[in-house]
Amino acid sequence: MKPILPKGTRDYSPIEVSRRNYMKEKIKLSYEKYGFEPIETPSFEKLEILKGNYSEEGDRLIFKILNSGEKLKKADIQSLKSNKISQFSSSISEKALRYDLTIPFARYVSKNQNEINFPFKRYQIQPVWRADRPQYGRFQEFIQCDADIIGSNSLLLEVDLILLCTEVFKKLGLESITIKINHRKILYDISKKIGFKNNFKDFTTILDKFNKIGSKGVIDLLRKENISSSKLSDLKYLLTLDGSNESKLKSISKFLGLSFSENSGLNDIDKILKNKFIQSTVDFKIDFDLTLARGLDYYTGSIFEISCSKNDGIGSIGGGGRYDNLASTFGLKNMSGVGISLGFDRIYLLMDELDLFPEFLSITTQVLIANFGTETEQTCMNLLKKLRSKEIRSEFYPDFIRINNQLSYADKKNIPYVIMIGKNELESKVFLLKDLKKREQSSHSINEILSVINKKIG
Repeated sequence: MKPILPKGTRDYSPIEVSRRNYMKEKIKLSYEKYGFEPIETPSFEKLEILKGNYSEEGDRLIFKILNSGEKLKKADIQSLKSNKISQFSSSISEKALRYDLTIPFARYVSKNQNEINFPFKRYQIQPVWRADRPQYGRFQEFIQCDADIIGSNSLLLEVDLILLCTEVFKKLGLESITIKINHRKILYDISKKIGFKNNFKDFTTILDKFNKIGSKGVIDLLRKENISSSKLSDLKYLLTLDGSNESKLKSISKFLGLSFSENSGLNDIDKILKNKFIQSTVDFKIDFDLTLARGLDYYTGSIFEISCSKNDGIGSIGGGGRYDNLASTFGLKNMSGVGISLGFDRIYLLMDELDLFPEFLSITTQVLIANFGTETEQTCMNLLKKLRSKEIRSEFYPDFIRINNQLSYADKKNIPYVIMIGKNELESKVFLLKDLKKREQSSHSINEILSVINKKIG
């Protein structure tokens, strides 16, 4: 049998795991610094909970879990024979792997509403699954790092999330970050203004393809909806607007024939961008971008997308927005929420490309004690115990083989220091410490060796 991985998944080496843990810790500390509390939800949910929130295109990417045992016997074979694939699929699958962390969060809040103190600030760092076509920066299994607040309409939450994003990326050493911002209510009014007769979902689905097909592609798709050429010409102008955020907002206000106070979307974006904390703290670029739509259907207010100009090909590394009605799906009314989700795996690729991971992450073991046979074994084990009591990551080579082979093992594993205790060293009560990086060797007494190593590993 060939050791083949399922498509869209990956194994992680010790160094990769160490780097990923480093990232998780940085993100976790930032989230907690801003008052977010951790929760975890199951890897799979009831299919009925997940479907209908991701647009038709998103629903197709849900990994369904096949019913087992007696439940599978209830499969609707007749629907299969009648070519009713959707109906048949529902009869053999009641659960699915989560597509994102926001829907499970909304379900969690509704289920536990009597125990939750609102506004509720939670973060989750867990894997999600999408049956998407694997490519660079796009996987079928990946980690999302979500931070959400539910139970308040305040725009200060949007501001705080932007500040949180800047905190995270600074801690990770990432620069040249752009945070794009838009508002679904602006898009809704534009869709009505140009005479889009179909469901608003259809409009945002088309607009969400902008990065792939450009303004011409979007206009061509909208032309099929019987929208007049003059309206499409106006829309193309809006989609290609340049200049300051303020001038773009004014142009849209003029097109809609609505003042900022008459359009809550324009008003919200204006207030967020003019917030003093944003202006004084955020040194990343914040760009009002009308082409930003966010394909997920549950967004109702402000929407965000984060990218890095150091690698445009990797796509967005984060996104989010406000959702007013998501919890109502589960019976919890009048509960507005807003959140961001960072694409952990894409951020990893970006940091790896830019060589931003600290060198110490490649070191798993700090000290190797070489094996010189049974005569020195007890002394070595006693030293090993002392090293580990000082939280020094250390190991004893298990086999008595040529010292060059043991040093080769240490070199390949990137272990910086090797302690050697042969028969002669044992008699003279001296340990040899070999620095593999500097290719230096020094002698130390048993009492000295611990402090010397402590100083070296810092």
